[in-house]
Amino acid sequence: MMTPTIKLNDGNEIPAISFGTFQIPNDGSTYRAVSEALKIGYRHIDTAVAYFNEAEVGQAIKASGIPRDEIWVTSKLWLQDFGFEAATKAIDTSLSQLGLDYMDLYLIHQSYGDVPGAWRAMGAAQRAGKIRSIGVSNMTPKIWQHFMPQFETIPAVNQVEFNPYFQQKPLRELLAKDEVKLEAWAPLGQGNQALLNDPVITKLAEKYDKDAGQIILRFENQSGIIVFPKSVHVSRIKSNLALFDFKLTDSELTAMQQLDTGKGRHDPDAAGVKEMLLGAFDVHAAH
Repeated sequence: MMTPTIKLNDGNEIPAISFGTFQIPNDGSTYRAVSEALKIGYRHIDTAVAYFNEAEVGQAIKASGIPRDEIWVTSKLWLQDFGFEAATKAIDTSLSQLGLDYMDLYLIHQSYGDVPGAWRAMGAAQRAGKIRSIGVSNMTPKIWQHFMPQFETIPAVNQVEFNPYFQQKPLRELLAKDEVKLEAWAPLGQGNQALLNDPVITKLAEKYDKDAGQIILRFENQSGIIVFPKSVHVSRIKSNLALFDFKLTDSELTAMQQLDTGKGRHDPDAAGVKEMLLGAFDVHAAH
């Protein structure tokens, strides 16, 4: 089965569902999970330098025997490496960790500090053929409006927290003007039991003979959101991809839209977040 794609504002076609690798350790677990995901049919793998597992992602891609141009690979620049020089170097480091000639999508992971300098480096790497699409992550409307005037090019995507309880409506209105696609991290609410047991969702799961996760991911997919659920369990990796053999009706989509609380777990605008994140990882220690 070919994974459906979503067209980005730079003309590239991104697979609509990806396999996320956040918090999967680099002790062979990432290699096994990514190998399994590729075998099952995923063609989009999402990693980051701050996940410390780029090397295993690259090894799994290589070992899969799938032609490189059939797999979409996303990685991300950590804020320790912002600014033009540091970002230029970090891009090459990620490529060598991944063992790839190019990345399909490269994102600014957390938008604080010399973001414009990092963005210039990403634009240069894109022109040099090292990256196909460039984007940002965790940009709220406030952060977006702060940095966008300083960017020469419009990002292709903004990867943010998104699930039926937090549907990012003001941000999506802002992004729609420039056809910037939203990618959802934690699309299942990081295992939020209230969400997974919400009566609106469980009723639909029963109707379509699907699990709650599949209903949520299908809602997000039909809303034009790129999703990347993460799991190390083969049955779950498999079921997360089984989304495209049913379709929610307009009234069901409306019922799902009404679950929005407008609040997420992570607030990039909160005081002290930048400092907390800067102290969270030393991405240079890994290499």
